[in-house]
Amino acid sequence: QVQLVESGGGLVQAGGSLRLSCRFSGDTFGTAMGWFRQANGKEREYVATINWFGSKCAYSESVEGRFTISRDNAVGTLYLQMDRLTLEDTAVHYCASRNNYFGSTSLGAYDYWGQGTQVTVSS
Repeated sequence: QVQLVESGGGLVQAGGSLRLSCRFSGDTFGTAMGWFRQANGKEREYVATINWFGSKCAYSESVEGRFTISRDNAVGTLYLQMDRLTLEDTAVHYCASRNNYFGSTSLGAYDYWGQGTQVTVSS
């Protein structure tokens, strides 16, 4: 079992920054992780993924160059640094883990999910 708890969401003006955190615990050795988000009335979508070692990351086109995913396995925390936020980034953001060393862009590839944290970007 894996437990995931997100934090760091909030209200920010367009162009601003936020850093999300996801504390992970339990049977997490060797697990890749990802961030996903779901806006009102839309399907949950992939944002970023990172492998167990933290050496390989990937991003969706919509956040490439603005967001940075990272992890610190020593303290059991996944991060998402979000810069140059736009109105389109408003969504509930979720972290997820999968029982594999390597990340994935597919929702169905993940085994555990956090409860989500709301990010709201205002104009």
